[in-house]
Amino acid sequence: MLHDDTGRTLFEKSRPGQRGTGEIEWDVPRVGLDTLVPAKFRRKKAPRLPELSEGEVVRHFVNLSTKNHHIDKGFYPLGSCTMKYNPKVNESLARLAGFTTLHPLQPAETIQGALELMWRLERMLGEISGMDSVSLQPAAGAHGELTALLVVRAYHLSRGEDRRKVLIPDSAHGTNPASAAIAGFECVTVKSAPDGRTDVEDLKSKLGPDVAAFMITNPNTVGIFETRVEEICAACHAVGTQVYMDGANLNALVGITRPGDLGFDVMHFNLHKTFTTPHGGGGPGCGPIGVKSHLSAFLPSPRVENHEGKFTLAKPATSIGPVHGAFGNFLIMVRAYAYILAMGPEGLANVGHTAVLNANYLYAKIKEGMSCKFDGPYMHEFVLDGSPLKALGLHTSDFAKRLMDFGVYAPTIYFPLIVPEAMMIEPTETESRETLDRFAEIFLEVLRECKESPETVHSAPHNLPLKRVDDVKAAKDLILTHPFE
Repeated sequence: MLHDDTGRTLFEKSRPGQRGTGEIEWDVPRVGLDTLVPAKFRRKKAPRLPELSEGEVVRHFVNLSTKNHHIDKGFYPLGSCTMKYNPKVNESLARLAGFTTLHPLQPAETIQGALELMWRLERMLGEISGMDSVSLQPAAGAHGELTALLVVRAYHLSRGEDRRKVLIPDSAHGTNPASAAIAGFECVTVKSAPDGRTDVEDLKSKLGPDVAAFMITNPNTVGIFETRVEEICAACHAVGTQVYMDGANLNALVGITRPGDLGFDVMHFNLHKTFTTPHGGGGPGCGPIGVKSHLSAFLPSPRVENHEGKFTLAKPATSIGPVHGAFGNFLIMVRAYAYILAMGPEGLANVGHTAVLNANYLYAKIKEGMSCKFDGPYMHEFVLDGSPLKALGLHTSDFAKRLMDFGVYAPTIYFPLIVPEAMMIEPTETESRETLDRFAEIFLEVLRECKESPETVHSAPHNLPLKRVDDVKAAKDLILTHPFE
């Protein structure tokens, strides 16, 4: 339960008889509870809700919001998550009544504008990625991974092949093996080479007629481009293995190169990372997948089709079926469509170039203080090796908590697992040189404190509403209810 500056919750502020709304007079018949909710699921008594005026409720949450760190408040260099600033005009467009008041069960002829937007967005993403077909249904990146693997499985089964293995690098996002396991595959780990890239020889030794797919992130999770990607794709295709690209790091490629041109068969996009939707508590995600033509027939249904300007919904017989209620998270698609239209080809290329430039610039500013395990050049992010902190009695988590005292958010820590005491930093393309310079100053100042005043770092944070939290206790001793409820 959230507390304000007085330490009181809404329940503690509640006073009997206070109201924030008037009585509601229904102008349509109310369906009885017996019809909607079986008796065993109904409350025996009404919930105890706080009784407060509208003004008190608004002030409570506005005051709480000032305690949170968010992209409109300060720098957010969270690696592998692309916490970038997003133009507010796209938020306004996503709130247009013509989009927000639609119902997913409306007849297709009454939602022609929405269907056309989806049809056009699919083709934009296909052009950006070099893929032949796109499905917008998956709700986020991991859901896109799962959907892609279900499409790959359907493809192999259509050819009479029941392939059971999926190869995954040891540096992969944890969602990769999770998605493969949920899809019914056996996960096989591929080692990383000394340079941080995929060990191609280890990969080749594990390829065979029982391997359905190889999942790889490019640029990979340590922020390095897989320079042998075409060789990897050729080796996989030689034995019928499909190559999946995790699109979490697409910011580094967009407008510069296309995964489909590199040899990938299927990939997912994160519209909530690369194409403008606020990420991290900003709302639902959207993880479309793109496929080459031989996989198109297996994409989720319904599919939007264009018949000379009339848009209809189709359910191909070979489709894996729906993977999301209705069409997916539609308003996320509206934001992405607006963003791509506004940026254009030149603007999207600037996204990729600037994301890479900012990462390498920032690393050059701080590398004397803490270096990377693997040599660059880096793409949109880099991963620092924080193991020297141990000699000072400190850990990466201490360093990260201290950074937050200076008004910037902490980078991703302890990921990927192949880097000891990892600290992954992604400055994104939307941050100015001045912001990067300021972060570098803060970073080096905290590093100086580690050497001269380690207890200051070890006991951080000092300037936040909540001080140091017992991470282990918080994970093991979950308190999911409030005594006032």
